Amino acid sequence: MDIKTQQLEALLEPVVTSMEYEFVGMEYISQGRHSILRIYIDTADGVNVDDCAKVSRQLSAVLDVEDPITGEYSLEVSSPGLNRPLFKLSHYEQFIGQEVKFKTLRPQYGPHIGEGQRKFKAVINSVEDDTVIFTLENNEILSIAFVDIEKANLVAAINKIK
Repeated sequence: MDIKTQQLEALLEPVVTSMEYEFVGMEYISQGRHSILRIYIDTADGVNVDDCAKVSRQLSAVLDVEDPITGEYSLEVSSPGLNRPLFKLSHYEQFIGQEVKFKTLRPQYGPHIGEGQRKFKAVINSVEDDTVIFTLENNEILSIAFVDIEKANLVAAINKIK
């Protein structure tokens, strides 16, 4: 996580939690003149459009006063959805046994994962210190330091109706 993201998170997370929502995480996607600041919120009962709008209004006010982002950007407040992004080590602990898709910062090498692979689909086995242990689709175990995971999302398990 870069320093800009850390500063934004330090500014915005307390606002969200003071409103009794979980601050799941955030993404700042710099796209020149059309950047996006996306905040994910949740509660035990989930969130709806009204929740997102309420948090968006509060965050907009804070962002207008503090002005931490130079240039234009769009603020989006969203639920994490079915393919919930995993931002914190505690998220991996929370979803042990769940299937995820993830991308590493650097290529990974191993006997059964191919040369320099960065994208994986696996099940979270465990978390040990600052390392996440995965079981890949071919049953190979892969240990990745949390800081080496660029992006991860749960794989939605949708039951088919018969």
